[in-house]
Amino acid sequence: MSDYGIVTEAGAVRFERLLPGPIERVWAYLTDPEKRATWLAAGPMELRVGGPVELNFHHADLSAEKTPPERYKKVEAGHTLHGRITRCDRPRLLSYTWAEWGEVTFELTPRGDDVLLVLTHHRLADRAGMVSVAGGWHAHLGILLDNLNNREPRPFWSTHTKAAAEYERRIAVE
Repeated sequence: MSDYGIVTEAGAVRFERLLPGPIERVWAYLTDPEKRATWLAAGPMELRVGGPVELNFHHADLSAEKTPPERYKKVEAGHTLHGRITRCDRPRLLSYTWAEWGEVTFELTPRGDDVLLVLTHHRLADRAGMVSVAGGWHAHLGILLDNLNNREPRPFWSTHTKAAAEYERRIAVE
């Protein structure tokens, strides 16, 4: 299992992470707004097909690193994305639209005391979007792993910046 996501098809990037379980605990970090706020974004979601999803991002709350790079200053005060649940099978599968950024799918599979998380972000419009989204997921998933292991979360922005530079190299030019 690689730390880096892989391109599975045009407009799609996939990540795998082995997380400390049990599956219900990991599911809670995906669906409970307070737990999700510690690694991704707060906001309500109705766990049913067609249910609304609201993701309120405030990256300064994710780690001790508070200041974004210049290119992300426009979201320094936070931003919100809206979507809809497209698939939900508790506690193993969750998919929802990601505003104009396609659709994200989380698949959870028990592996002994751990849980395999497979995250696939589909329908990304272009390479620049794939690089940015891949860098973001890389940083967010690292913070999720830190939270589940009761560790101080790694810095979001510097992790994102380093990962995005690596994805810039890894994702083929169209």
